[in-house]
Amino acid sequence: MSIVRRLSTLDRDFDAALEQLLAWDAVADDQVQRTVADIIRQIRAQGDTALLDYTQRFDRWSPAGAAALEIPRPRLAAAWERIPAAQREALEVAAKRIRAYAEHQKVTDWAYTEADGTLLGQQVTPLDRVGLYVPGGKAAYPSSVLMNAIPAKVAGVGELIMVVPTPDGELNDLVLAAAHIAGTDRAFAIGGAQAVAALAYGTATIPAVDKIVGPGNIYVATAKRAVFGQVGIDMVAGPSEILVVCDGQTDPDWIAMDLFSQAEHDEDAQSILVSWDARFLDQVADSIERLLPTMEREAIIGAALRARGALIQARDLDEAIAVANQVAPEHLELSVADPQSIVGRIRHAGAIFMGRYTAEAIGDYCAGPNHVLPTSRTARFSSPLGVYDFQKRSSLIMASAAGASRMGETASILARGEGLTAHARSAEYRHE
Repeated sequence: MSIVRRLSTLDRDFDAALEQLLAWDAVADDQVQRTVADIIRQIRAQGDTALLDYTQRFDRWSPAGAAALEIPRPRLAAAWERIPAAQREALEVAAKRIRAYAEHQKVTDWAYTEADGTLLGQQVTPLDRVGLYVPGGKAAYPSSVLMNAIPAKVAGVGELIMVVPTPDGELNDLVLAAAHIAGTDRAFAIGGAQAVAALAYGTATIPAVDKIVGPGNIYVATAKRAVFGQVGIDMVAGPSEILVVCDGQTDPDWIAMDLFSQAEHDEDAQSILVSWDARFLDQVADSIERLLPTMEREAIIGAALRARGALIQARDLDEAIAVANQVAPEHLELSVADPQSIVGRIRHAGAIFMGRYTAEAIGDYCAGPNHVLPTSRTARFSSPLGVYDFQKRSSLIMASAAGASRMGETASILARGEGLTAHARSAEYRHE
């Protein structure tokens, strides 16, 4: 029997079973919320003192004062020189592709002038300072550095501050090298909810930022939600997800490994395959059983597949697409013969990987589009991280005398209808 549950859209309780499978709340734990709230209070009240205390307690090393938390830029450059040449080349290729894609996303100023001379438009400005959280727990994520930092720099962010936890005081050269090539301005060896709080409110050592981006564990996600409003955030990300729609003609080993690629992130990750070919679902189940023991992260993959994985049989392609839209996955693979003929029917997905040869893994590292994507069904109303997340838009309004008179009359009528007399009289002063 496969370790991955089997579901069918023909089951009477399919919708309920699918809803239960998808359920996940990043901040449901009251104890986590209380812990995070206390950390934020301590950082706000004690600043660097609390930051040093939490670093010693949670990361198990004792900096020689708050200044020692900063990772000097020469240390980033040294990491770049220290890593193997193959890794440098891979980072360069990935960075170049991510930057090229990001350049296409720039939002620019625009304006138009009406017949009476009134000018209306939009002015776009980059954020002044952004904080980038880089995870440092179960694995190192240089790809997260590239995906968050490069769009920020393309947008023109004035200063990019990276924070990264360093358990036992150990720095990861690959992460530091990625920060170097991505153009990170400053870096600090701090992590957890305390790093989020320090970025949001500032300390004597850590500058306060305008927005915090980057993934993290449940404490980081909870802290980002808690400080939202003081600063902007990219999103409150849940576990990684993949949904594959397959017509049964792709190598089942490929599909099994695609499912593994997300399941290996952590035990809460979600991997789902939808197909209308029952025999193919059996083949993938067999591939999972055979390939799982060969994986270095077998225990994590197995736990994720047992808890939140599924092989779903649909009636046909149409129903498979309907399931995909219902799930609104972070990553969606359309492993079919003609993906371009159906991609327009996909309404909800963070990123869409089209065709049998497009593994989700290339999107994680080097395809170009951002790998910071909406999770937990938020693709219904959210988009991937991009240059636009590091830019602000200001409306431009410059009324001519004639325009002020014309619009002033309209504004006066509406303002008096709302009972806002000062609004009305302000507009009337300029009404000829």
